[in-house]
Amino acid sequence: MKRTIISIVIIITSFVLQGTLFKALDFGNVSPNLLLIIVVSMGLMKGQRTGLIAGFFSGLLCDVFLSPYIGFYSIVYMYLGYMAGSFNRVFFPEDVKLPMALIAGSDLIYGFTCYAFMFLLRGRLNIGYYMLHVCIPECVYTMVVTVILYPALLWIHKRLEKGERKQEKKFV
Repeated sequence: MKRTIISIVIIITSFVLQGTLFKALDFGNVSPNLLLIIVVSMGLMKGQRTGLIAGFFSGLLCDVFLSPYIGFYSIVYMYLGYMAGSFNRVFFPEDVKLPMALIAGSDLIYGFTCYAFMFLLRGRLNIGYYMLHVCIPECVYTMVVTVILYPALLWIHKRLEKGERKQEKKFV
């Protein structure tokens, strides 16, 4: 229960920061995708189910407040969280290379998916421009923020794991 409440607070806080503070700190109209960092990190740390659920609620926030289409971002974030959760078995908390690679790859997939469904289907065929001026800069900016945010998420995860282990010992 404690992990669920903390996860909800983290997702809502990230959504608010992504829409306010980081929109003000954008570079060339590009801001980092905090929700993607949260979803991929949660999936990587706790598995596919957690990544799927975190992705659904993160995407639902984006759908309700930012998108004219309900369900698009939910599906995208769900798949990305589920895919990140697939790497849970090879997750080593101190090794930051895997989370960085997964977040970078997920951000590129996210950017391409948004391009494909929101621009390509409306006849805007300039994928090179979109990738060079939107996707790649967003990925780089997200990676810079990941270097700062991921250790904090890892610290929270370890604290919650420690508390959960103590609770399990009480019942045994």
